[in-house]
Amino acid sequence: MVTSLGTMPPYLRDLLTSDLAFVALFVVFVLEGAMLMYFMPSELIVPGALALFGATPTQVAAVLAVAVIGATVGQYLLFRLARRVGREYLLESRWFRVSDDRLGRFEGWFDRWGPFVVPISNALLFTRGMLTVPAGLADLETRRFVALSALGTLAFESALAGLYVLADLTL
Repeated sequence: MVTSLGTMPPYLRDLLTSDLAFVALFVVFVLEGAMLMYFMPSELIVPGALALFGATPTQVAAVLAVAVIGATVGQYLLFRLARRVGREYLLESRWFRVSDDRLGRFEGWFDRWGPFVVPISNALLFTRGMLTVPAGLADLETRRFVALSALGTLAFESALAGLYVLADLTL
């Protein structure tokens, strides 16, 4: 456990060291997957979790499992919402901070490359989750979307975990 936990407020330190820590991490990843984590860069969540929980192989696997399942649940919820309410509703929603032009660009990616682009976009910086809405609007089969989303998230989060572990080994 990192010694910086001592500088945190007691309630936050208690949560992060309790049995509920992975539940809290799961909720964070659901919010990240649903594109609601505007206050924290998603690239910091897995390295931050490993800094708090440790980076043994078991801890890395646990953090990755929570990350992939949580983010996939969040993306699934956004996928279903896009399918149900449509493009215009999302663009008019205050919480959906994607412009019409940007969404149009990602819809073009999906139209050109099809479902294949979902895991690729989830594995790249700055495009994570951006194909969720176009996939929902295109009536992509749900199980296929979930599998592709999870695959891309696993690749992205594994790369972040690997970089953290490599940096931790060299320090």
